Amino acid sequence: MTTWEYATIPLLIHNTKAILDQWGADGWELVQVVPGPDGSTNLVAYLKRPKDDA
Repeated sequence: MTTWEYATIPLLIHNTKAILDQWGADGWELVQVVPGPDGSTNLVAYLKRPKDDA
């Protein structure tokens, strides 16, 4: 059975692609993007990747 680890990261609107590309290169898969807290203009990304059980 696959086990997962998760990360929550802030996304800056003007640099979203570069941020997600970097995390993707490290093996993270984007699960969801939601608005930041308190109506901020930033976004929050939730990511996951298989946990290395070795």
